[in-house]
Parts: sequence; C-alpha cells; structure tokens
Amino acid sequence: MLSVALTGNVAAGKTTVAGWWRAWGGTVIDADALVREVQAPGSPVLARIRERFGPAVIRDDGTLDRAALRRIVFADAGARADLNAIVHPAVQDRRTALLAEAAARGERMVVNDIPLLFEALDPAAFDVIVLVDAPDDVRRERLIRGRGLLPDEADRLMAAQLPSGPKRARSHVVIDNAGSPEALRTAAAEAWQRLLDLAEPPA
Repeated sequence: MLSVALTGNVAAGKTTVAGWWRAWGGTVIDADALVREVQAPGSPVLARIRERFGPAVIRDDGTLDRAALRRIVFADAGARADLNAIVHPAVQDRRTALLAEAAARGERMVVNDIPLLFEALDPAAFDVIVLVDAPDDVRRERLIRGRGLLPDEADRLMAAQLPSGPKRARSHVVIDNAGSPEALRTAAAEAWQRLLDLAEPPA
C-alpha cells in the first residue's frame, strides 16, 4: 500500500487539494480531524490539556476552546511544544490504526493529510511526499482577506510553521498554487494521476 503524505503551509491550498482527491475516490486520513477526535470531551488528551493550560481553555460545555488555546501556544514556543507532546502521539496512534484498517481492506493507496508533517513527524516514514505551496505574500493575503485575520495574526500563524523552501527540497511532488483555482485543479489532477500510477500493482 502506497503511503502518501500531503502537506503544505497555511493558506497554500492543501485542504482544497485533499478535498478533490477524496472526491476522486482517494482514501484520505485528515490529521486535523484526528486532532479533534483525540481532543473530544472525556478524552485523556483533553484532560492533559486542561492540566497543562488550565480551565480557561475548556468551555462550559466541556469542549476545548481552540481559539483560547491557539492564543496561548502562538505566543509561547514552549507552550506549543508542550501541546504537541500531548497531542501528536495520540494522533499518530489513531493514524496507525486507520492505516492498518486500510491495508486490511486492500487499499492501494492512502493519503495522509498532515499540515505539520515536517514540523512534527519523520517524512521518511512515508513513500511519497506531496507539498502544496504558494508564495508567502499570496498566503498572507489569503489569510487576511479570505479568512479575516488581522495582519499580525496572519504573521504569527505563518511564523509558527517552517518556511516552504526546505520543504520543497524534501518533497517528491510540488503543487504550486500561486494562480487560479482552475490551474490548481489541473495541477492536483496531474499529481493524483501520478500517484495512481505509482500505486498500481506490478503486472
């Protein structure tokens, strides 16, 4: 089974590409969805987050206040490292279980949608790395105009990730997203076909 890692810095277009690949029949394991799953009310992960960051990051209904937690970890690299140490092992365990289920179903390929691949995991653990990338100024503009972030918020969010240059050098496939949505869709389709070809069993 071909294990693909799909990654990209914030506002590069990775989520859009992942959505197309899922619509085209791909099995996509979404790291953000796994994070929400392991942080559900009553989970050991949420209990450890409360213990480390205090009750202010827990809403009255028992769910995680992601905005409050985000403000803390973006302002403090040590706090961000502590959060990653709590969350990432649980996410990895869940991903491993889902990969095993996919293998048991006879899947030819699984796409692992992982925003922080280079920051949090070993890229060598995957057969193919696909990076969706866009220039910094384009991504910043998308965050401000498209998502309504203030300029300093956009800058902090972008600074929390490694720059894309070294990521490009370590990726097998790069999908550039500096142009139109149509151009991105074409590039995503070409990359998808390339992955399907790689996943074909030998004749």
